[in-house]
Amino acid sequence: MTTRTTPTPPTSSEEVGWRRRLREARSMFRGVVGADAYEVYVEHQQRVHPGQPVQCKKDFWRDKTDRQDTNPTARCC
Repeated sequence: MTTRTTPTPPTSSEEVGWRRRLREARSMFRGVVGADAYEVYVEHQQRVHPGQPVQCKKDFWRDKTDRQDTNPTARCC
């Protein structure tokens, strides 16, 4: 007969570590697929070109897709 033990709940440091790794994986995935392109653009504009206007998200994605359509590079789609 086997004895069943109840799993111990994760300690707060284990939970924090798990959540941190999940956040890092999400961030890496977003970087690989280009989903963070607008955030990277805004950070760049603020750091390198302070005081200059930043495109709104809608205009940024429209310009980005237009550039990709007119100048195709290595991409999957």
